Amino acid sequence: MAKPETRDTELKHVEVVHRYALSLPGAVDERPFRPDLPVYKVGGEMFGYLSPKESPPFITLKLEPLHGQLLRSTYAAVLPGYHMNKEHWNSIFLDGSIPEAEILCWIDEAYRLVVAGLPRSRRIALGLD
Repeated sequence: MAKPETRDTELKHVEVVHRYALSLPGAVDERPFRPDLPVYKVGGEMFGYLSPKESPPFITLKLEPLHGQLLRSTYAAVLPGYHMNKEHWNSIFLDGSIPEAEILCWIDEAYRLVVAGLPRSRRIALGLD
């Protein structure tokens, strides 16, 4: 079990990450797997999901394959995506070992990748094109 100070810090990161992902234009929080597992989507497509109850909690994001590989080789807290395609998806532990600003940039990348893959009509409907 995590020390109380550590768990408090992890929960703070969870809240920041959750609020940030939902602040992106057209982003929604759906719960298709479990009520405690937010799945972040834009235009009906997933760009990430958060596992807040794990210790440490983690967020899984879709990233460019080479960028994901680089992050995995740089940070011990970045692993191939849990239960996901290991080439495109990466799980990032929210344990404080990676600067929060970096993680928020990776959320942006995941969001942009998914938006870029949406049909133009769907991007227009969402006001993203």
